[in-house]
Amino acid sequence: MSDGARLNFWPGGERATGLALITPPALYALFLLAAPLAAIVVVSFWTQTGIRDFDTTFTLNSYREALSDPLYRQLMGRSLAIAGAVTLATVILAFPIAYFISFHVPAQRKSLWIFMITIPFWTSYLIRVFLWKVILGYNGVLNSGLQVAGIIEEPLSFILYNANAVVITLAHAYAPFAILPIYVALEKIDRSLLEAAQDLGESALRAFWRVTLPLAMPGVVAAVLIVFIPTIGDYVTPRLVGGPGGLMIANMIQTQFLRLNDAPMGAALAVLAMLIVGACALIFVALNARFLRGRGR
Repeated sequence: MSDGARLNFWPGGERATGLALITPPALYALFLLAAPLAAIVVVSFWTQTGIRDFDTTFTLNSYREALSDPLYRQLMGRSLAIAGAVTLATVILAFPIAYFISFHVPAQRKSLWIFMITIPFWTSYLIRVFLWKVILGYNGVLNSGLQVAGIIEEPLSFILYNANAVVITLAHAYAPFAILPIYVALEKIDRSLLEAAQDLGESALRAFWRVTLPLAMPGVVAAVLIVFIPTIGDYVTPRLVGGPGGLMIANMIQTQFLRLNDAPMGAALAVLAMLIVGACALIFVALNARFLRGRGR
């Protein structure tokens, strides 16, 4: 059967086939993603009067409190700082790995390297977090090893139950999500462009800066967004390894919903977090576009 015949198998031809294919995932996204998100937005304008009772009168009290309370501002600022640090560390460490696999690993072995990068996904996320807790603990693997080597006399106390532990743990957890899109972008680069740059007298470093990096930026942008957006909403890792100084806005949202029984405040914090993350993502994309325009001159 020809491709045209396949496309016209459904009544109405190609357009009907497309609608039939896209309808199930569209309905899935509508009912399981858009509907809960809309419910959160609506609840954020209500007032909780009991365990399961709400005053549905429209009010901005939750937003006013969320924006005026120093605690919420501190948690949001800390969340942005931790997410930014995790994203920066992850992308900086992921780019050389992706570059090495793309440009220096033989083609027949690249699949093996990609396979090894995905091995951490074989274990539970909670198990990986607990392992980092063991590694970074006061009497953990890292401190014990440094003491045995004579590098330190007393165990380091600043690597667990604070923001540093959260950054280290999240950077490890999201590393594959940064390596893979950068690797895909690097694989799409036409190697003849690099040869042409060298033939025109460009050094390897300048060829990387003017050819490789701009062409790899779509992968870098994807890696930044893939890491930054879920990181700022993580609440498991800060709870397990962050301690009081490593808690993030997602932990407060969880507390508002499950402990303080204030769903409107939790919903308002969630909406504000989404808006701030969206604004940060748009700013980054705009800066990246400006960077690429500058490189094209």
